Amino acid sequence: MNMAVNLGGISMNNPVTTASGTFGFGLEYQPYVALQRLGAIIVKGTTLKPRLGNPPPRIAETPSGMLNAIGLQNPGVERVAEEIMPRLAALGVPVIVNIAGDTVEDYAQVARRLDSVPGVAGLEVNISCPNVKKGGIQFGSDPYTAAEVTRAVKASAGLPVIVKLSPNVTDLVTMAEAVAGAGADALSMINTLLGMAIDVDRRRPVLGNITGGLSGPAVRPVAVRAVWQVHRALPLLPILGMGGIMTARDALEFILAGATAVAVGTGNFVNPRATLDVVEGIEQYMIDHGFVDISELVGLAQRYPNKE
Repeated sequence: MNMAVNLGGISMNNPVTTASGTFGFGLEYQPYVALQRLGAIIVKGTTLKPRLGNPPPRIAETPSGMLNAIGLQNPGVERVAEEIMPRLAALGVPVIVNIAGDTVEDYAQVARRLDSVPGVAGLEVNISCPNVKKGGIQFGSDPYTAAEVTRAVKASAGLPVIVKLSPNVTDLVTMAEAVAGAGADALSMINTLLGMAIDVDRRRPVLGNITGGLSGPAVRPVAVRAVWQVHRALPLLPILGMGGIMTARDALEFILAGATAVAVGTGNFVNPRATLDVVEGIEQYMIDHGFVDISELVGLAQRYPNKE
């Protein structure tokens, strides 16, 4: 049985990785998860300079998922390159660094710094974070600027570039086409949906940032729909699907819709072993249903008679 996939130039032993911002830099989960069993590790958002993040509270549970407004807290690219990557590189697992910036040049500089760092297998370009005032979603909501960031990163690094798209736009297919035209090697989708919660007893927003990104099972149907639509429009462009994946069956929805690989996000907070459970569950599904190569499943549901 072959579980290996190629995500835009990144070779993975299986299709399961972690969603940025939900797994720290990976090393935090080492006591609980055999990291070598993962197809790849996507580390938290990394910026040119260190960031303290947003004021607390930064996470809130709602009946329909988790709201977060971390604000890209991270130690900056220099510390990631010098102190964290050597430890990750020793694991022998592809590491994809999520990068963000306030300006197009920020993205380019971070990409340039990471280009020659051992162990970095690819870059996930975050143009869709809803929780920062500059950068993030402001680049991911306009096709022209999204393409501009993508071109700048591609010109600054020889690494595979995965562009992370937001569902908080009118036409996701247009955004996908724009970054694909600018050279994106793969897409990552979806980032969180913009939301908020209000404490009715205190009569004020729950989050210090007022709004945050909603994740968890509630967003999964939105994410599966997004993968379905973009895969149909751009069938040759690999997609890393994510959004509310808690189990292997959730992950299979994304793969059958057209995702080459999947990322577990909020599930890591509920079950630290969720990623491994998803790997093992996909393996068992393939055995039970007689599939010998994971590629047989990618986009298979698209063959269902189209009534759109």
